[in-house]
Amino acid sequence: MMERYELAKVRTAQIVTEDAAAEPFRDFFQRTAAFLVKTIGVMDEEKCELSLEQLKERNRGFYQDILEENYGTSYGNPAYGAKMLGEYGKDFAFLYAELQGAIAYAHEKDLWNMTVTLELFLEVYSAFTQDEELPEEKTVREILSSYINDYCQDMMEQHIHKSLDPECDFAEKIIMEADLSDLRYLYKYGEFVSDNELGVAEFLNSLSQEEIDAMARTYTEGYRIGFITGRKDMSKKKTVNIRYNLGFERMVRAAILQFGEMGLKPVIYRHATHAVCRRGQSRVGYTGGIANAQYDYDHRQDAALFLDADFVKRKLRALQTSYEKYKDLAAVHGGPACIETFGEKPFSPASNEDAWSFTEAQQKLELELANESGQITNRYIRGDERSFTIIAYPVPEIGGDYGQIFREIVKINTLDYELYQRIQQTIIDTLDTCEWVEIKGQDGNETDLLIHLHTLDDPEKQTNFENCVADVNIPVGEVFTSPVLAGTGGTLHVKKVYLNGLQFKDLKLVFDCGQVIDYTCGNFEKEEDNRKYIEDNILFHHPKLAMGEFAIGTNTTAYVAAEKYGIGDKLPILIAEKMGPHFAVGDTCYSWAEDTPVYNPDGKEIIARDNEISELRKEDVSLAYYGCHTDITIPYDELGSIRVVDEEGNMTSIIEKGRFVLPGTEELNDPFEAPLST
Repeated sequence: MMERYELAKVRTAQIVTEDAAAEPFRDFFQRTAAFLVKTIGVMDEEKCELSLEQLKERNRGFYQDILEENYGTSYGNPAYGAKMLGEYGKDFAFLYAELQGAIAYAHEKDLWNMTVTLELFLEVYSAFTQDEELPEEKTVREILSSYINDYCQDMMEQHIHKSLDPECDFAEKIIMEADLSDLRYLYKYGEFVSDNELGVAEFLNSLSQEEIDAMARTYTEGYRIGFITGRKDMSKKKTVNIRYNLGFERMVRAAILQFGEMGLKPVIYRHATHAVCRRGQSRVGYTGGIANAQYDYDHRQDAALFLDADFVKRKLRALQTSYEKYKDLAAVHGGPACIETFGEKPFSPASNEDAWSFTEAQQKLELELANESGQITNRYIRGDERSFTIIAYPVPEIGGDYGQIFREIVKINTLDYELYQRIQQTIIDTLDTCEWVEIKGQDGNETDLLIHLHTLDDPEKQTNFENCVADVNIPVGEVFTSPVLAGTGGTLHVKKVYLNGLQFKDLKLVFDCGQVIDYTCGNFEKEEDNRKYIEDNILFHHPKLAMGEFAIGTNTTAYVAAEKYGIGDKLPILIAEKMGPHFAVGDTCYSWAEDTPVYNPDGKEIIARDNEISELRKEDVSLAYYGCHTDITIPYDELGSIRVVDEEGNMTSIIEKGRFVLPGTEELNDPFEAPLST
C-alpha cells in the first residue's frame, strides 16, 4: 500500500503543471491536483509547528473553493460543472466531493483511504489523456461506479469498526492529550474550522473547571438516567458513542472521565466522508463547521450516480458481514450521547437542477436500503438494550451577547425537573380521561387537528403519555404519546420552522387516518419545488408518513428566553419541541423497543408505544418502520388552544391563546409574566 501511495502522490504532483488533458477538463485536473498535493503535504508531515494564524490560513485553503463567495466558480458546484463541462459536469461534481475526504485522511495519516482516493483521481485523469478522443460520459460514470462497488465492503467495514471500537481513538487522543488552552488543537482534525468552533473553544476556556464538570454531568447523567427510566441494564455496556462539534473538547474531556466512572469507554468517530457511507446531508459523528450548507445540500443525493438494486444488495451484505465481524463490540455498545449546536444563520437552500437527484425507482431503493439497514443494526445493537442522550448549546453566530445566551441555555438545560414532573403529571392525568385531543392555531396559523388516543383498559395502572424530564432529551419539558392513526387527522401549519438544519416557510401537512396525504410550503416560487423540498427532507420519499408522536411542550422558560434574545428561529428541535405542542412524522418514539414496558415516575405503564404501522412488525418487520422521525412544533404565540374531548363532546382546556389554563399548570405561565432578567 505504501508503494501504491508513493507512486500516486508523485503522479498527482506532476498533473499540477501538466497540459495533457484537453480544455475545459485541464483546468479541473490541475486545480484538483493542486488541492490533493496540499493534502499530501499534511499526510507526509511528521510534526506540525505552524502558528495559529498559519493553521487558519492552511485550513481555509483546503475549503476555500466551496466557500459561499467562491462557490459560483467551484467544480464542487454541479451548476458550474454543467456550465464548464457539459454532460460530464455531474460526474465531476461527484468526483470532487469524494476527493474532499482526502483532507480527513491526511490528518489521520490514513494510508489506505488516502491511496485509493488518489488512485481514483488518477484513473479518471488517465481516461482523459490516454486517447485523442474524449471518453464517453458513460465511461466516466462507470469508473466512478466501479470505485464505489469495488471498495464498498472495505469502506463499510471501516465505518462499522470505527463506530464500535474504542481503540479507534484518533479524536480521543486529541481531546485527552492536547493542550486545550492552545486553540491550534482544533486544526489537528482536518475539519473546517470557522469562527464558531474557535469561539466556542475560547468561551469554554473562560469557564471554571467546576462549570465545565457541571455541564458534562448534566449530559452524562442524562445518559445514565435514560437506562434507569427505560429499565435497561447499563452494566452490560462497555462503550458510549460521543458525538460533538469541534470546540466542545473541554466538556467532552470531562464527560469521558465521568463516563469512565460508569464503566464506559468512548467511541468517537468522524462523520462519513465516502459516498458509500453517507446518507443525505446529515453528519453523524464528530464534525467541524459546515463550509457551505448549499454545497452539502447539492450533494445530498450523490448516490444517484450508483444506486441500483445490485448496490443495495452489496451494501446490505457488507453491513451484515461487518457487524458479524464486530458483533462482540456491538453487543456491549450502549448507544449515542450527542452534543448538538445551534445558532447558525438559518439556511434555506436554492434549487440546483444540475445536482444529482434520485429517480422514483431510486427513491424506493433508498427506502429499502434504509429499512433493511435499520433491521440489521438493530439485530446487533438491540433497541431494547441501548439508550441515548442529546443536549444542545449555541455557537457564537447566534449573535448578541454570546456569553449571556450560552449561560441562559445552561440554566435551561438544568431546570428543576421535579417541578416539571409534577406539573406535567397534572396534564397527563387530564389527558388520560379522554380519547381525543383537539389542537387549533391562532393569528394566521391554520392548524386544526384532532388526535385519537389509545383506550386505557386499566386507568389506575396505565397511561397514554410519557412524563418526560431531563434524561435522554435535555432539557425538560414535554409529555408525549403515540397516537392511534385511525381518526387522527386535520391540518398542521407552522409559519416558520427549522428542521434538520433547513428552514421551512409556511409549512402545511394534511393528515387523514394519521398519515400525511398532502403537503406544501412557501420556500420556492414553483409549487413542484416546494413539494420536492418536503419529499426530500421531511417525507424522505415515503408515499405516506404517519404521525408517530403527539406531544405538549411545557418549557415556557426556554420560549421566553428565545423571544428575549430573538433566537427562536435558530433553536434546535431538541429545545424548540419543548416550546409548544409538536407532532413527529415517521416512527414512534419507541421504535424497535415497543415490547419493552416503560413506566412513568408514578408507576403507571405507558401503553401507547405502538400504532397501526409499528404493529405490522409482528407480521412483516420490513413494513413497520420508516427510519425517520421529524418533530414539528407550533410555537405558543401561534397556538390557539389544546383541549381534551370526552365521549359526549365536552371539552377541557389545557392551553388557550398560548397560555396554560388547566388548574395546577398556571406556574408554567410565570416566565411570560416575569421575563428572565438581563
